[in-house]
Amino acid sequence: MIGHVSIGSSFYHCISYCLEDKKELSEQEKIELGLHDHLQHRERAEVLEYNKCFGNKHELTEQFNDVRKLSRRVEKPMLHLSLRLAPGETLTKEQLTEVGRACAKEFGIADNQYICVLHKDTKEQHIHIAANRVGFNGKVASDSNSYKRMAELCRSLEKKYGLQEVLSPRAFLSPKDRLLPRHDSRKDKLKSDIQQTLKQVNSYAAFERQMKELGYKVLKSRGISFIDDRKVKIKGSEVGFSLAKIEKVLSLKQQLAVKKASESKKRDNDSRPSFTSFNSQQQNNNQQSYAKENTAEAIASQISGLIGQLLNPEYVSDYIDPELLKQGKKKNKKPRIR
Repeated sequence: MIGHVSIGSSFYHCISYCLEDKKELSEQEKIELGLHDHLQHRERAEVLEYNKCFGNKHELTEQFNDVRKLSRRVEKPMLHLSLRLAPGETLTKEQLTEVGRACAKEFGIADNQYICVLHKDTKEQHIHIAANRVGFNGKVASDSNSYKRMAELCRSLEKKYGLQEVLSPRAFLSPKDRLLPRHDSRKDKLKSDIQQTLKQVNSYAAFERQMKELGYKVLKSRGISFIDDRKVKIKGSEVGFSLAKIEKVLSLKQQLAVKKASESKKRDNDSRPSFTSFNSQQQNNNQQSYAKENTAEAIASQISGLIGQLLNPEYVSDYIDPELLKQGKKKNKKPRIR
């Protein structure tokens, strides 16, 4: 289970997002997408619970704003929480409602206004909670340590409902647990896509075009990064393919293509009929054989070997020395002034 926490100043925009379909999709596109992926893109939202509020987005916004006036000091009264299950896992609507209530209790909004909404337009079940941080008593729910609290909540809910247990973000783990290897399917997919693309293309322009066709946005500057369809940005170096390495592979592939073309041209010339003497022909054959073994094919073989080595991603270790983490937390002591 993965959780997300954010706060904002606009009730209307958050409530609208939770209750409505994606604005960028037309009615026809929603129908076509639904037929393609068998998901519900039209009327995707189902309200599981209204807590101390009720109505459409306009009525809810008005109710939330009325209570917000009880605390003038808060600048961002909107609390947006979301919880997403792992692929293949499902809970009943009653269980999802319980999950929403547990989340509201953890963040101190159980007695505040909130709506819990199920979205049906993704393969993974996920719910959204749009809540008012300002309570009826005028007190404001704290947002401190929100990421840590969400991580701990997800781990407890995974155990309660028998869901797949996921490691919390490294910053919230004990020094011992930080050493555990982590599996990131998103990075594995990107790594595989880069490998396959590099095998198919010979130029950077073709590489970037192919990656865009696979659904990635490519950002190139001093390094290279990729943004997937979920808007997650990953550096190429994080999956073992830095910009320098990608350019080196493509450069070697271009050299290999030139060598192969040159060798093919030589073979075509050698296959033409010749009217020279037998001794002269034999001498030419020996020279060509020697040149073939020591120039084009030898170089091509070396280049192919280098390409094969480079296509294997560099090892990226997840290990972080606990001592370094301790040193990073130490504060620099200021010299005492006497």
